[in-house]
Amino acid sequence: MSQLASSDHRLGDWLQTYSGRPFWPLDPRSEDVEIQTIAHALSLQCRYGGHCIRFYSVAEHSVLLSEVAPPPYRLAALLHDAAEAYMVDVPRPLKLMLNGYAEAEDAILAVIGKTFGVTPDEFAAVREIDKAILGDEVAQNLAPSHKPWSYIGRPLGVRLHCWSPVEAEQQFLHAFDQLTKPISK
Repeated sequence: MSQLASSDHRLGDWLQTYSGRPFWPLDPRSEDVEIQTIAHALSLQCRYGGHCIRFYSVAEHSVLLSEVAPPPYRLAALLHDAAEAYMVDVPRPLKLMLNGYAEAEDAILAVIGKTFGVTPDEFAAVREIDKAILGDEVAQNLAPSHKPWSYIGRPLGVRLHCWSPVEAEQQFLHAFDQLTKPISK
């Protein structure tokens, strides 16, 4: 198959999203991004490739991070892993070895940021708390580790809930609504 989808003049092939709409991971555009699709997909993805004692979704991780982020960065924290709705959550050791993955993920995240008004600098600002929450996650939800993790930050004191996918999706959408509603005077 050609790299160019002939009927749509889009790069690469498309994947079908939860809403039924197509999304081109190699040619992301704002008009293809839907918050409901992101919330749904992230609510069904278990962190750490599923190597958890209990189900713990990317959506819940994102909501918890948004709750502890400084106020100007809360929407960025909620959406920091939103590209994984279209690419899946690949465990860090493997993700670092996948040629082209980081570039594709960055391109999708940039489009998501543009769609919802989050800048690359705002996404960058949440990286340290994203590392720090790993300390909370490891302490509460993963099997006992036989080796120390090299990239964990100091725990934030976050309490995991291990929501069902339905609850995680609802909480993600609620957080998005709260963070994007106009401020009343």
